[in-house]
Amino acid sequence: MRIYLDTSVIGGVFAKVFSVDTKPMFDRVINKEATILVSTLLEAELLRAPIHVKNYLQSLPKSQIERLELTSEALKLADTYISEKVVGKTSLIDCQHIAIATICRADVLASWNFKHIVNLERIRGYNSINLRHGYPLLEIRTPKEIFAT
Repeated sequence: MRIYLDTSVIGGVFAKVFSVDTKPMFDRVINKEATILVSTLLEAELLRAPIHVKNYLQSLPKSQIERLELTSEALKLADTYISEKVVGKTSLIDCQHIAIATICRADVLASWNFKHIVNLERIRGYNSINLRHGYPLLEIRTPKEIFAT
């Protein structure tokens, strides 16, 4: 399984409210049952994160990390999410994460951002645009939902 991570998931490892549901997902990565997709966008956002958050990502097995670029195609798709009012302009970075995950055909995007990403109305909006522009549907879930048993 290829899981695209937004920045909230890395921070979720250390957040009391999310850690119990985030750590099992990373255990799957460590056990080589899943690959995480890490974009240059996520890496740029982590530059402002506390050192322990940065170090956590670096501690994961390199063999289970696929690095992705923010391409012009992703920028264009993200702008479409904004222009078609799935979310407002202030959510551009969230849209860029979704666009990268869509274009690279991630199996799922993991996030703890309930306002702009893991939100049924927004998911329907993103996927409506994806389909109209020839892209596949994107599964968007919390880490807890991805490996629910």
